[in-house]
Amino acid sequence: MSAVADTAGGTARRAALPRLVFLAPAGVALLAGLDAALLLLGVPAPVRVDRLPEIHGMLMVLGFVGTLIALERAVAYRQPVALVAPALLGLSVMLLLSPVPVVVGKGLLVAGAAALVVLYVPLWRRQRDTAVLVQALGAVLALGAAGLWLGGVTIPMLLPWLVGFVVLTICGERVELARLSLGSRVGGTTLLLACALLGGVVAALLWPTSGTALLSLALLTLTWWLAGHDVARHTIRSSGLPRYTAICMLAAYGWLGVASAIWLVGGPAGDGARYDAVVHAVFLGFTLSMIMAHAPVILPAVLRRPLPYRPVLLGPVALLHASIAVRLWLGDGLGSHIAWVTGGVLNVAAVVLFVAVAIWSTTRRAKVGVAQ
Repeated sequence: MSAVADTAGGTARRAALPRLVFLAPAGVALLAGLDAALLLLGVPAPVRVDRLPEIHGMLMVLGFVGTLIALERAVAYRQPVALVAPALLGLSVMLLLSPVPVVVGKGLLVAGAAALVVLYVPLWRRQRDTAVLVQALGAVLALGAAGLWLGGVTIPMLLPWLVGFVVLTICGERVELARLSLGSRVGGTTLLLACALLGGVVAALLWPTSGTALLSLALLTLTWWLAGHDVARHTIRSSGLPRYTAICMLAAYGWLGVASAIWLVGGPAGDGARYDAVVHAVFLGFTLSMIMAHAPVILPAVLRRPLPYRPVLLGPVALLHASIAVRLWLGDGLGSHIAWVTGGVLNVAAVVLFVAVAIWSTTRRAKVGVAQ
């Protein structure tokens, strides 16, 4: 039995190795993005590269999150050609961080986003699922953001496109994963709301004031509808992994609602405290919290290595949301620079701590399995 287990474990590790190669640039993007965050906060950072603050947003959203999503979708398709999307996105990360002209990395980012859009075509044909269609709309927004960035549009102007990408992708995957609990009619409603959000994103670029109002209403409605129908409202009362996942997801919906409200009340935000609040409510409070929620399920599917739930995973989650509250409420809301910097540094610490705990949990499980 031990020999069989060792053989199976060796096979799984060999299968996971190529995927690690595609995942590595996402890890590089995350570390570089966190380093850039420290530079933008005005505190000491491990690496000082002049272009890092300039590309910080794209590194974190399309470099890190985009590569993760592309790899997960490629694994779901189960065809080698699907790896083109994560490969191009990952390579764009390395070029953006290299001494070559930034335009080269931007161009490859467009190619990677285009490959991601193409990847959804066979996925849609195979499933005919509206949840996949919602994710495909998110990929279209990613391609639009990358193309506009290549054309010279600034990242603050592209914020609605990047928000739309992560929101539609995560919401589509959430519906796909929770089909039984959300019901059979949820896909059609989500698709209608997704189309409204897509329209708001385009309108916000063309007519910033009225477009942002439309975008915020669509985003607020989508958030309210998904949160109201999510099984997390019930599993929050359970224990273990279901409760952990529910905590992450409900907190994520809450921060997405905060970002929607800021846009609705204040209108377009291209800089300053409101811009900082929207960016970090969406990409830290919503996106990273959702990644933390689904990591114990998605990571084993992608890397074929278990990430068992342990209560210690709640530590980084608590630190993340507490630090976002400090940054947005005391820092952006009340104008305390010290609170803003402290919250920002703790944001970085929470992400690093989560990665460390996830690695520890995975390797500890592997060692226990060998010992047994």
